[in-house]
Amino acid sequence: MGGSRTPRRAAPFTEAGRPAPPPCTPGYGRLHASTAFHYALLCVQIPCPESRGGPLSRPDPREIDPVSRGAPTPASPNPYGLPVPGKLRKVSAFFKILVVLTLVCGALLAGGYYVMNSVQPLEVSEPEPVEACTFTADGDTDSLDPDQAGNAATVGGVAFAKGLPREAVVIAYATVWQESKFYNVEYGDRDSVGLFQQRPSQEWGEPEQLMDPVYSTAAFYDKLTEIEGYTDMPVYEAAQAVQRSADGFAYDQHEPVSRQMAKAFSGASGPTVSCVLPDGVGEADLQGAREEMARVFGADPREVPPGGSYATGDLGWAMAQWAVANAKDYGIGSVTYQDQRWRAEAGQQGWTTIPEADAAPRGEIVLN
Repeated sequence: MGGSRTPRRAAPFTEAGRPAPPPCTPGYGRLHASTAFHYALLCVQIPCPESRGGPLSRPDPREIDPVSRGAPTPASPNPYGLPVPGKLRKVSAFFKILVVLTLVCGALLAGGYYVMNSVQPLEVSEPEPVEACTFTADGDTDSLDPDQAGNAATVGGVAFAKGLPREAVVIAYATVWQESKFYNVEYGDRDSVGLFQQRPSQEWGEPEQLMDPVYSTAAFYDKLTEIEGYTDMPVYEAAQAVQRSADGFAYDQHEPVSRQMAKAFSGASGPTVSCVLPDGVGEADLQGAREEMARVFGADPREVPPGGSYATGDLGWAMAQWAVANAKDYGIGSVTYQDQRWRAEAGQQGWTTIPEADAAPRGEIVLN
């Protein structure tokens, strides 16, 4: 009666100790579903080794090991060809950044276009001309105000009258730079006055005389020429020998610009002194200008001696440039010498060449 039971076959095990998956039924495959994204269910048929093309079967999820569920390992990357969520995220982030950058660049371009078409350009006007006189020598140009330039022309002009070499003008210029900066001041240390800050108490002359640039310059040159070999001495030593100031070496710093000025104002380089007078000139006193030029240079501007080269420089050009430097004080509107003309209303144009028919008569400096 008691029949024997057929023993239950033990489930086969793999080498790793896991239950072996049931054998494939021919014509059927296992279904793999990726559940990484909840927006879709992707199904693929993995055919059994024994057959191909059978209907899909839905196996027990417990029989599917992690690898067959679509969890790729580094050694077996996505064996079923399914999309990898990490890559999708990277691609999606890249496109988002690209879209944002495109929008930002577009906004910047649109803003720039708007600014370029809506904002009016600023109107930059030329600066107003400044009243000044310039002098050029050896390619270097510097400037003075008209008062300084007028006094510099006078200091140089007196050297012509005394027949002195240009080195005497250099020494005089270095002295005046240190003492008064070419302003004819009526005050100074103790009782010093004038361009050279000479003292009446030291027997240089009366205060009224020392305030006259022609007189004070002549007094300086008279003392300078008493010093033997002054033209071979350093400039500051020659100046100190005349002035006897507290710091004689201070004159040395002014030697470079003094040499440049001496060459320009002496007329040795032609018309190199010019003035810009935007406010115009005063009331004309042309006869007074001619008389002062004769007093400074010892020569009539209407009868400049021929062969105008002297030890100091070129007399004709020195006188013409004196007239330019003093144009504001004497109301001189134009100065013509040879075929060159300076006009006060010309501004920064300076000296210009004029037709031969309009040139000044030989040996004459024409003031208008």
